[in-house]
Amino acid sequence: MSRSSVRVLTGITTSGTPHLGNYVGAIRPAVAASRDADVESFYFLADLHALIKVQEPARVQRSTLEIAAAWLACGLDPERVRFYRQSDIPEITELTWLLTCVAGKGLLNRAHAYKAAVDRNRADGEDDDAGISAGLFMYPVLMSADILLFNAGRVPVGRDQIQHIEMARDFGQRFNHLYGEHFALPEAAIEEHVATLPGLDGRKMSKSYDNVIPLFAPREQLRKLVFSIVTDSRAPGEPKDTEQSALFEIYRAFATSDETAGMRRAFAEGIAWGDAKQRVFERIDGEIAPLRARYEALVAEPQVIERQLREGAARLREERAIPFLARLRGAVGLAPLDRPLLRQAGAGDASPRSAPPQFKQYRETDGRFHFKLVDGERLLLQGAGQASPRDTGQLIARLKREAGAGLREAAGNVELDGQPVGTLAGDATLQELVAALARLAAVDA
Repeated sequence: MSRSSVRVLTGITTSGTPHLGNYVGAIRPAVAASRDADVESFYFLADLHALIKVQEPARVQRSTLEIAAAWLACGLDPERVRFYRQSDIPEITELTWLLTCVAGKGLLNRAHAYKAAVDRNRADGEDDDAGISAGLFMYPVLMSADILLFNAGRVPVGRDQIQHIEMARDFGQRFNHLYGEHFALPEAAIEEHVATLPGLDGRKMSKSYDNVIPLFAPREQLRKLVFSIVTDSRAPGEPKDTEQSALFEIYRAFATSDETAGMRRAFAEGIAWGDAKQRVFERIDGEIAPLRARYEALVAEPQVIERQLREGAARLREERAIPFLARLRGAVGLAPLDRPLLRQAGAGDASPRSAPPQFKQYRETDGRFHFKLVDGERLLLQGAGQASPRDTGQLIARLKREAGAGLREAAGNVELDGQPVGTLAGDATLQELVAALARLAAVDA
């Protein structure tokens, strides 16, 4: 693999049976991307993540087997990619703790999954944290460890997962500031062209809606499920609308452009729903049947998959995880006592630059309350005016408490949760601003 190749990491939670939506939206495009010679691909079975929402041991184990077999049957080559099980790499869980020690709780409070759970509790009149595990709350830190341990440059995610990549960047940046440059900061890769497949009822195909078509359902079960896809009451001979048809969308996800055009004409000419469903069934089965045969052979030999996963993890640990984690342990002070401690760059420096940055508050002639952040003689941030000194004080307290987590910059303007904070001064960068806030947070800790 070329040293200049980009590292792309994808995790698959082992909490259920793969379905056609997984295949179209994730498996098929990812397998195609894994063949790119300029990409170093990491694919892992996220069984530790599964424990957050599944407390059925047999289901987690079975899902791990089925998902691993599905990826292999669809063409993933363990000789070309890094293919491993999350729980086989203990360095991931150790790094999770190191990141936990620098992660801002305020940022974790704003994680979408946690906030949604709190909102549901409030709607039900329950305590905010009723039924919420620490695992759910810490999910973003474990995901950050998955990414940062291998310094992945790109992480393909849906839009609902962008926040987790931003958190990984924040945690990595905070660690880098405290202990030196160890982590590359990942970028979210949004796959706009990837299809979202509708399910049997027309909504997004999802286990949550119980509207899925299992990827490797036996042929007769597949036919039965396709024929149960909801359609409208238009009779044979009546033109049918492709834009609102789940059946047409599913067909298009498997068909060529010429086949799709042909089905569109058939809809316009009033094809009977039974005939349309037969075409959809035949097109899906034509693509899936050879994969199904490989899948069934793989599932019948779980020891083969187990060996591949363990070998993949062992190679990855030896080459990457163990030496990198040893370096991180030394960086934070967990080095063996008979070895010299690697001194943090700048540690013990008695120069004026070692003094912590300062917030300065003042009132302008416009009656609004302003602040600025200075580091020595250098101005880093000119704060936006607030209506009251209390508002200014609360904003400053949050910036210090969260060490700049969640700050975003656009054309020199700095925002937090979409709200303006101020403007970067002169040639100051967002990275310098976050580093200064991290120094302040370390002083206050």
